[in-house]
Amino acid sequence: MKNLRSILAALAVLLMATAAHAQQRTLTATVPFNFVVGDRAYPAGDYLFRNSGAVLMITNAEQAKTDITLSNACESVTPSTDTKLVFDSMGGYHFLRQIWVAGNSSGRELSRSRTEVRLAQNHEKQESVIVAANISR
Repeated sequence: MKNLRSILAALAVLLMATAAHAQQRTLTATVPFNFVVGDRAYPAGDYLFRNSGAVLMITNAEQAKTDITLSNACESVTPSTDTKLVFDSMGGYHFLRQIWVAGNSSGRELSRSRTEVRLAQNHEKQESVIVAANISR
């Protein structure tokens, strides 16, 4: 019984360490259009996205400027086939909506900004735009 507890405790620690490591991956992507996250606008360019729990750090690679925002966990029935950024496009704006890593059925989702909510209320046509991303090591 004592050995079983020790094994279960070691397994729990290993799983938590693996989950923490997986959540701290840095993704790189070239976003070909201006985009919005929350109430901040970002110019087109190369970006690093680093997620640590609910905190998402967005770094503009050219300006070496980092902003921090909050994200929520989201789930999919099947694992993502690609590492990607999903944007909602409406009213001439692109809003970062989700971040997915290939092979994972859980991703990160960002809250809707006031501008995005207002455009949706005005029945603006919404389309999803996907941008490929890479995991940097």
